[in-house]
Amino acid sequence: MGKSAEETHPVKAFGWAARDQSGLLSPFSFSRRETGDEDVRFKVMFCGICHTDLHRIRNEWGGSKYPMVPGHEIAGVVTEVGSKVQKYKIGDKVGVGCLVGACHSCDNCVNNLENYCPKKILTYNATYHDGTITYGGYSDHMVVNEHYMIHIPDNLPLDAAAPLLCAGITMYSPLRYFELDKPGLHVGVVGLGGLGHVGVKFAKALGAKVTVISTSPNKKKEAIDHLGADSFLVSRDPDQMQAAMGTMDGILNTVSAVFPLVPLIGLLKSHGKLIMVGAPEKPLELPIFPLLLGEELLSSAYFVR
Repeated sequence: MGKSAEETHPVKAFGWAARDQSGLLSPFSFSRRETGDEDVRFKVMFCGICHTDLHRIRNEWGGSKYPMVPGHEIAGVVTEVGSKVQKYKIGDKVGVGCLVGACHSCDNCVNNLENYCPKKILTYNATYHDGTITYGGYSDHMVVNEHYMIHIPDNLPLDAAAPLLCAGITMYSPLRYFELDKPGLHVGVVGLGGLGHVGVKFAKALGAKVTVISTSPNKKKEAIDHLGADSFLVSRDPDQMQAAMGTMDGILNTVSAVFPLVPLIGLLKSHGKLIMVGAPEKPLELPIFPLLLGEELLSSAYFVR
């Protein structure tokens, strides 16, 4: 049986924190809030490393708050539940992604789109309802409202589940939302980092023909032999890029750096879709004329739930 908030007390926690924008992490002792009536406390077993964590600890996007405990690809085991918790019990395998709160009253929240809520609360580097700063999964345990947790199936190892809570949903959702999940479609994946790896696997599992687009020819073997991509393009090779022009129904660009968009737009069929899921720290140039010629769609994806 769970404990109510009146029966609990703040619990000491340990994590790894950035103290400034140097990017270095050091040991950090702090307290988690009490386990409220609708909260779940869990032991963190695994936490993925997202490029967002690097951007944040280095303050590359601005607005970083220190000390900062990063981490939003979090998997663990429940150790305590609040008195009104209905979905979880002690011992359950659970996961938490990029969000731990929202207003629950705006149009987005009412339509289960809390990730677009203007008052959403991120898993770290944000201010919670009680005024405390949120700390992420580079820590030994967490306490989260049950609405922002998911069950992890018993047959899915926790270390494999953790990256799916950000990298996984970031690639799976745009494939479904932009209807690039149909067998026989040709999907390009730019970049073979964490996002690119899961993007290739999801697109292949959904039946698409997949081409990895990379600046590094050394990643070809990984892309084709290990991840199952159908083909590989070196983006710096003009002959390869020219030969592939107008062949792709959609492209997921995972690169978190300034990257020329015109060559990617050229790879798309008419009415093709270029979806930006990487977040460079500097603005990108967006030439409109290449989009007009083929009526292609340029969009972004922010699926953080």
